[in-house]
Amino acid sequence: MLTQNELDLLAELLYPDVTESPEDIESRFPARELPEGAKVTRFAPSPTGFVHFGGMYQVMIDERLAHQSGGSVYLRIEDTDSRREVSDAAQSLIRTLAQYGVNFDEGAVIGEDGEICDRGVYAPYKQSQRTDIYHVFAKKLVSEGKAYPVFSTDEELSAALAADKKTENKTKDWEAEAEKRRAEKLAGRSFTLDDVRQSLAKGEKFVLRLLADGDPEKKIPFTDLVRGKLEIPENDEDFVLLKSDGVPTYHFAHAVDDHLMGTTHVVRGEEWLPSLSKHIMLFRYLGFRLPKYMHTAQIMRLDENGNKKKLSKRDMGARMEDYDAMGYPPVCVIEYIMTLLNSNYEEWHAQNPDKPYTEFPFSVKKMSASGALFDIQKLCDVSKNVISRMSAAEVTGLVCDWAAKYDGELYSLVSRDRAYTESIFAIGRDCPKPRKDIASWSDVRNYIDFFFDELFEARDQMPENVPVQDVLAVLEQYKDIYSQSDDQNQWFEKVTELSVRLGYAAKPKEYKNNPELYKGHVGDVSSVIRVAVTGKRNSPDLYAVMQILGEDRVRARLMSAAQAASNK
Repeated sequence: MLTQNELDLLAELLYPDVTESPEDIESRFPARELPEGAKVTRFAPSPTGFVHFGGMYQVMIDERLAHQSGGSVYLRIEDTDSRREVSDAAQSLIRTLAQYGVNFDEGAVIGEDGEICDRGVYAPYKQSQRTDIYHVFAKKLVSEGKAYPVFSTDEELSAALAADKKTENKTKDWEAEAEKRRAEKLAGRSFTLDDVRQSLAKGEKFVLRLLADGDPEKKIPFTDLVRGKLEIPENDEDFVLLKSDGVPTYHFAHAVDDHLMGTTHVVRGEEWLPSLSKHIMLFRYLGFRLPKYMHTAQIMRLDENGNKKKLSKRDMGARMEDYDAMGYPPVCVIEYIMTLLNSNYEEWHAQNPDKPYTEFPFSVKKMSASGALFDIQKLCDVSKNVISRMSAAEVTGLVCDWAAKYDGELYSLVSRDRAYTESIFAIGRDCPKPRKDIASWSDVRNYIDFFFDELFEARDQMPENVPVQDVLAVLEQYKDIYSQSDDQNQWFEKVTELSVRLGYAAKPKEYKNNPELYKGHVGDVSSVIRVAVTGKRNSPDLYAVMQILGEDRVRARLMSAAQAASNK
């Protein structure tokens, strides 16, 4: 056991360039001026690629907790693992989050030169630029006898010790190996100042380890905001704080940064639960107040056998960047995520259809500890509801924007005459029960193709219960009585009169009550006209469609369909 004087000398030997004290660092990061009860949260991803749906799920919790309480949410880039860092991943992450309306009050931002820069007084917000700060607190822990160096040419011992904790197959051989490693750990704690001086003189590198004082046989009571009251074993692992290159591990860096940046609530995945005892110990060693933690369950999906599986990065819907290509408006994806966060969100939104999700009283207590199940069909349903409430002008603009990026032919058509396109999307909109045909912009081509001669084709067959001779009669006679100037009542009266003249009931109910008296009903005759004009059995309001197409195109399509029917 080193004396206090020896500990101070050890700290100076290890970190001779550190001249600031923890108090000096603290003075550089003053507390925010926020209302009582305000929460400070952070989204702290590693720049290792794309934004995962699970990350979006978590950042929504961060944003809601902070802004709903009058607090602040910031973005911190945890880029201490250079081996996993992907070039421009941080910039891509920031752009993606912005696309989904996640606006951080401070943190890492993209500057005019396209590089990451800082906005806020707690800068820098990239951990790779905060190494000097971590070394100040590392020196403090060494001087207090709470951390010690282990000189080595590699860091395999750290991985081995961590493996001890995770290995499930505890055979006798494992126990012997674990005992050997524990002996190595204790040996690592035993050194003299001369040993340190000699290692430094040789240029040997060292990792800095925490000197654990925990007893794994004892339990620590802990309350997780999602999972409730827990009991976890104390930490007895001398885990690494600083790697041999002086860069901190996640454990050390997040503790220092969350304290200095005033984080009150930490939202992270359940995979960090096994490390919780380490973090509790570390905050205690550093003399920091522990933030409130909530460990969210993994986002799951159902496989082809109906079994729950983790939503992996290879699964459809895992990458937030993919939603843009698939054509899901960001507002729809956010709406869907809100239904996963709180099950009562849908009920609230049904009662408040014109209010934004930001007015919903989000509650951590109503989150499920078992996690959310990703369901692409549910996303489609939510998206259809959201899009159905958009104005025709809004839909037209968003479709044009999407098509400009992903469907050049469609873009050339919908942007050619925006008023015409807007009239298409106006069908069945702005009414108590609007149409819900579109779940994503990739659905639009198939939905509106018959409005454009360049895309129109007869996709569906005529109704099977209408004989060919009746199909021909409907098409030949209807083209002579159709008029663009008819209002909707006049239009339907003509269709009804034609139906009766050809032996079809004027109403479906009449045919249902007396099927032996009729060939069918007016709906069958309407279907013949619909297929001829739109090429489909299912389409928006036929009268509105024909008004948009215009009399010339309607007559031309009736004649073309009649010709096709006569050739059969």
